[in-house]
Amino acid sequence: MLQDLCYAIRQLRKSPAFATVAVLTLALGIGASTAIFTLLDQVLLRNLPVSHPEQLVRLRYVGSNTGSISAFGGDSKDFFSYPMYRDLRDKNQVFSGMLANDELPSVGVQWNGRPELVQGELVSGNYFDVLGVRAAAGRLLVPADDVTQNGNPVVVLSFNYWKSGFGSDPRVINQVLYINGHPFTIVGVADPNFHSVIAGYTPKLFVPMTTKAIVTPGLNDLEDRRSSWANIVARLRPGVSREQAEAAMTPLWRSIRAGELPAIKSKTDLFRKHFVAESQIQLVDESRGFSPLREQIQAPLLIVMGMVGLVLVMACVNVSSLLLVRAASRVKEMSVRYAMGASSWQIIRQLLMEGLMLGLLGGALGLLFAPAVSAFLAHRIAGQTATELPLSPHPDLRILLFNFGLAFVVSVLFSLAPALRFLHPDLVSSLKQQTTTGSSKHLRFRRLSVGMQMGLSLLLIIGAGLFVQTLHNLRSLNVGFTTDHLVTFGIDPTLAGYDPKQAVPLQRHLLEILAAQPGVRSVGGTDDPELANNDERSNINIAGRTLKPDEDIHVEIPAVTPEYFTTLNLPVLAGRTFTDQDLAGKAKVAMVNAGFARRFFGGAKNAIGHMVGNGSGVSSPADIEIVGVVADARHRNMRTEANLTVYRPYFQPSFEPNDQAGFMQFYVRTWQAPETAELDLRGAVQQVDSKLVVDTMRTMDEQIADNISNDRLVAMLAVSFGIVATLLAAIGLYGVLAYVTAQRTREIGIRMALGARRGSVVRLVLGDVLWLAGISVVVTLPIAVLLSRLLRSQLYNVSPADPLVMATGVLLITLVVALAALIPARRAASVNPMQALRTE
Repeated sequence: MLQDLCYAIRQLRKSPAFATVAVLTLALGIGASTAIFTLLDQVLLRNLPVSHPEQLVRLRYVGSNTGSISAFGGDSKDFFSYPMYRDLRDKNQVFSGMLANDELPSVGVQWNGRPELVQGELVSGNYFDVLGVRAAAGRLLVPADDVTQNGNPVVVLSFNYWKSGFGSDPRVINQVLYINGHPFTIVGVADPNFHSVIAGYTPKLFVPMTTKAIVTPGLNDLEDRRSSWANIVARLRPGVSREQAEAAMTPLWRSIRAGELPAIKSKTDLFRKHFVAESQIQLVDESRGFSPLREQIQAPLLIVMGMVGLVLVMACVNVSSLLLVRAASRVKEMSVRYAMGASSWQIIRQLLMEGLMLGLLGGALGLLFAPAVSAFLAHRIAGQTATELPLSPHPDLRILLFNFGLAFVVSVLFSLAPALRFLHPDLVSSLKQQTTTGSSKHLRFRRLSVGMQMGLSLLLIIGAGLFVQTLHNLRSLNVGFTTDHLVTFGIDPTLAGYDPKQAVPLQRHLLEILAAQPGVRSVGGTDDPELANNDERSNINIAGRTLKPDEDIHVEIPAVTPEYFTTLNLPVLAGRTFTDQDLAGKAKVAMVNAGFARRFFGGAKNAIGHMVGNGSGVSSPADIEIVGVVADARHRNMRTEANLTVYRPYFQPSFEPNDQAGFMQFYVRTWQAPETAELDLRGAVQQVDSKLVVDTMRTMDEQIADNISNDRLVAMLAVSFGIVATLLAAIGLYGVLAYVTAQRTREIGIRMALGARRGSVVRLVLGDVLWLAGISVVVTLPIAVLLSRLLRSQLYNVSPADPLVMATGVLLITLVVALAALIPARRAASVNPMQALRTE
């Protein structure tokens, strides 16, 4: 094998152009596959970096529920109240440990006088103990840190935050870090390999569950059984299966719920049946972690991986075609080897070694650019404002094994064609130095490989067309309000240490200061940002409307300031907007959107004067008057239609008696370009209070672009892969045609000697190619339609069999085929008949 290796190196050095093209082709396919697999492995395949992750399960339930649910991803049935967690933890007999956690999208942090907003995680005191995570410095949280509310405000830093924000200084241990204006003692740093039990989430700090009132100001619902917001993860005892634990937990679950039932008023017997008797606990595999990010990008990543797989197949077929063409010049060499006693296995081994050299060189070169591609994709997935990537672009041992394993498999596959070519040589013809070596069998294989490349190219072009059309449709959507000249950002005074009651006058002052800035037309605010994948929903009742048993009316309930609709240019269809007089102590008022008015009152004007109320029970008074109706607007994201919406005045606690102002998303309509106004707006906020942190200032157009970032990413990759695949097909077609045309030199000479014109020779060559392209198109189109149906969930307002996309794809592949065939065709037409007849 060492001898074969040395000979393979000499052969590749003798053909540097061939070796370069082959290695680059393979590097493209293998490198792209490695880059996508680097992310796919972390999202779908990799276990959490904790002790024995296969023992971890996550709790979810089946059955009715009531009260408020704060979900950061997944289904509402994945979230529990803290008292329920505590009961399940203390009374179960099947788990060796049970933890609870909740995502903290942003908390205000001050260190050495520098304020910033960071992501955090609210965790039970046994969080790290149950997971088996060790400290990189200091200690981690323990159950004693999580006993009494606000009794022990301590914090654990993530390793990356300790490195970037504190310079990896071990002296920060036992020092004070201010969170939302409150002092927390830094007790330790988490393991560098561990981020969170929420896969893909990268919190910078961990705080005890009992400090919830501090880290979520205005939401002191730690002891509220009707407030569900925590995930529960448990570790199975040795010898206990998931099925056994599930069977043991359901009776405990039902008994706790039966104890909660008396506190739930005005519910029917059917609800009570669903709430207790038919409710049960389910245990879900948690070895890979609970991941809202996985739900968002799983389908796009699988689609992109499929596209990369097609490109890799094309690269493999392309190199096989190149090797077959090269093999034609080595017929005599191999025949001499056979004549001197070489066995078939020795010949095949030599060719496999040469192919393996190409494959490993391609894999090594692909590995050089794969991390850059992975980093680019990870940044696009995380968003422009992310300070820490949720996915690592750096290859580890698993990625290296995948890369070179793929290179080995691909090497064997593309080496099979030339190896089979020399399995049964014609020694007599070869040793007579006859040059006509292209048998019909080998010619059919080359044509088949070219036809396959054209078909795969057409598949990728059609896929790219569908995603580009989807992106165009999303960009062209009318969201319901005017997005140009609109700047948006968030401010939460409570994260700077303000009491929720103090936040009200501060928010008013900020609105006035911002409205007075040069170039500002109007300013509005809300607690429920637009097109940010965010919802604030609640149950309501309508005066005079009798609900069916257990029927709930779920609506969006954003709180907005008086100038909100003016700032967004959201049309008022009937009635009036809110005013500065809609305050606490005044008559409760609300506005609804057109969809709400149509569904319950038949139209906008009919809705004015009707009364609604918070909650769905008969004891919930309908004491809020509808005073206005506005047009529908998309709220959650670009793909989701407008929800039924009831707007409430920001400074009037009309839905909940304990409503308190806190977070506000500001919207500023400017006369000037919004990008130039951002610096002035940020400066105005800092003049009010330097401790206030402006969260994600951007234009509304940038917000929309971020909202459809996954669609844009998939469309961009699909177009890129389509272009690469088409180029590979063109190169493969050109190479095969050049070889076939050279083999037909004598035939073409005879035709021209008998009077054939150059144009007829060109038509002869192009005709064969176009027939091959036509067959590829006929075979590929039905396959493309079937595969496109699998993409239906990722498309928007475009049919999987869109005729325009199909026709464009066929036209493009036909044009590329014709251009690739034109040079060999013109070369064939320039053959001198007398020279051609002397070639044999």
